[in-house]
Amino acid sequence: MSLRGRKVLVAGATGLIGSSLVARLLEEGARVRATFHRREPLIVDPRIEYLRCDLTQGVDCRRSVEGMQIVFLCAANTSGAATIAATPMVHVTPNILINTQMLEAAYAARVEKLLWLSSTVAYPVTDRPVREEQMFDGEPFEKYYFAGWAKRFTEVLCRMYGEKLARRMATIVLRPTNVYGPNDDFEFATSHVIPAFIRKAVERRDPFEVWGDGSEVRDAIYVDDMVEAMVRAVERLDAYAAINIGLGRGYRVREILDRVLALDGFRDARVTYNSDRPTMIPVRLIDTSRAETLLGFKARIGLEEGLRRTIDWYRASRGLPRPAPRAA
Repeated sequence: MSLRGRKVLVAGATGLIGSSLVARLLEEGARVRATFHRREPLIVDPRIEYLRCDLTQGVDCRRSVEGMQIVFLCAANTSGAATIAATPMVHVTPNILINTQMLEAAYAARVEKLLWLSSTVAYPVTDRPVREEQMFDGEPFEKYYFAGWAKRFTEVLCRMYGEKLARRMATIVLRPTNVYGPNDDFEFATSHVIPAFIRKAVERRDPFEVWGDGSEVRDAIYVDDMVEAMVRAVERLDAYAAINIGLGRGYRVREILDRVLALDGFRDARVTYNSDRPTMIPVRLIDTSRAETLLGFKARIGLEEGLRRTIDWYRASRGLPRPAPRAA
């Protein structure tokens, strides 16, 4: 199925993934409607129909999906480790309101397909790459308990709409690992590890504090690859499915940091590790074979290239030149 000429809603269009998705959909020739709430739109283009919406409110959910054929549900209340530790319900109540009401509104509006972004935080604890069918094999990691079960609840709802009702709506669940890139959240209070590292490196923070001991293992996917997977999923799938999306390779946090520091020329940073600050699951790896089988998708942009692009964007967005290379 081609997206050209299709009426497509991007719910949550001003975040990292939503803004990149809007740009891609314009390239595909889709007729794009996009919602935003507090943060103003990042892409100004007359082809986009923007709606200011509070998607915790049913009336705004119904208004946003009216007349749409495809819905990408990217809207979510997200945050970093510190916020989750301090206020665990921050990922529960608002996101349950958004997801339940958007699914209900899309179904009532006879939307053909809805793609929703879940998360690998919902998986049980394991040091091996997890497969999609292992989602309910145990409890989420304790510090992910609230966010993890909120994701699991919505996944079950998606399956209800996609498989259990007499009239089905094709619901597609993607479970991304850490997504990063331009337009990420670089605020320390809410950011994830990669944007936090990039900001600290560019600002030459000294000492350079890292939460945890740096041994945690993460899979990270560049946002352009994430958007490619989303577009392929909607084009190729016509029924409920849940699919892992990631680079398919894990890196220790200290390895990611070393690459950031090298790419930005901050090799003499005094790095300190603080195990007293909030940290998350020690190892999170995913099996990406289903994405390759069903979508023909494999991430193209490696970690180093993705970090380079993100650092360059971050510096340019703040009017900061690249640091001059140092003499040998």
